[in-house]
Amino acid sequence: MVAIEETTGGRSAAEVLAGVRDIVDPVLRATVQTLPPSPRAIAEYHFGWRDERGNPVGGAGGKMFRPALALLAAETVGGRAEDAVPAAVAVELVHNFSLLHDDVMDGDTTRRHRATAWSVFGVGGAILTGDALLSLAFDALAAGSGHTPPEAAHRLNEAVQRLIDGQSADMDFERRTDVGPAECRSMAEAKTGALLGGACGLGAAFGGTTPQGAEDMRRFGELLGLAFQIADDLLGIWGDPAVTGKPVHSDLRNRKKTLPVVAALAAGAAESGELAALFARERSLEGPDLVRAAELVERAGGRDWGERETEALLERSLEHLRAAAAAASPAAELAALARLATRRDH
Repeated sequence: MVAIEETTGGRSAAEVLAGVRDIVDPVLRATVQTLPPSPRAIAEYHFGWRDERGNPVGGAGGKMFRPALALLAAETVGGRAEDAVPAAVAVELVHNFSLLHDDVMDGDTTRRHRATAWSVFGVGGAILTGDALLSLAFDALAAGSGHTPPEAAHRLNEAVQRLIDGQSADMDFERRTDVGPAECRSMAEAKTGALLGGACGLGAAFGGTTPQGAEDMRRFGELLGLAFQIADDLLGIWGDPAVTGKPVHSDLRNRKKTLPVVAALAAGAAESGELAALFARERSLEGPDLVRAAELVERAGGRDWGERETEALLERSLEHLRAAAAAASPAAELAALARLATRRDH
């Protein structure tokens, strides 16, 4: 077990992510280039590399958070970041497959401060492009040649299947009025925690760790993913659209049973009943109803619960990171990145 310092030893989280982008982005772009023309055009738009007419744009795309987890996990267990690039590319492709489908299912028209792919190219094109990225992820994973762990495809497939199961439960919850905290937590662990856990477990496997080391890294990522999801749920209600890139109160508009909402509904307060009545209305929630719903979640304790639970889960995740760590500096960078990801002001 290696002690983890609070600082990154000289590199800020922004510098860590920039370094990961320098390593992963060229490989990711080259991999996407192998797609057929139609899904490739939509994928390049979705990643922020081109506009809707196919012209190059200067956007950097996503934050590269999941690839960063994979590369740092490999280094944390004593391996090389370069050996985990196939894992990093694969998890980023899976993540973007899920985003393309998620935007369609939620009807969201904005992501990363621009129009979503389905709203520009149509629902069918976005779904097929997501499918293409998922298929491509397994090709990317196999690109590690002799460095690819034999269980890598199984690890990625397990994460994908759990992600899909979590997304399915999330959709089902929108139609139900009896969602409990335990099943909501299980949904979030699958929907978000599975892929973050997969990124860390895969990275550690590519880094040459023991099975127990890979499992500790997977649990670190999974618990971090649950903390990240709760923090994201809070942003989905109270986040600034200029920061989140999504419409204000978007989760409430979609009647999502996020963890803070379910905690508020289960609190047994007077506000809990009023919130349940709002969610049970047949007409869509707009304007004043959305503002009132956000107030009710907060007054019923959902916001305070979410903030406390995020911190508790983060600390539990770091215990697994300490258990797996063989190198102090990358472990410290992972810890700092985890803390940044679960902040509610980013």
